[in-house]
Amino acid sequence: MSLKWTDTLDIAIELSEIHTDVDPRYLRFTDLYTWVCALEEFDDDPNRSNEKILEAIQMAWIDETG
Repeated sequence: MSLKWTDTLDIAIELSEIHTDVDPRYLRFTDLYTWVCALEEFDDDPNRSNEKILEAIQMAWIDETG
């Protein structure tokens, strides 16, 4: 399965499983961007990211960690 920027929930789940010690409420978008691009299953153009997408991933991650 390949992940695209639009797969915000799937990306958030992957990140929450990898970065278990991170509180996503305090995550910088620059770090989030780097971590998403480093995901093994991520297969999208890194230049297609924007603040709205990163915020959606962050919010999904916050929801996942409840």
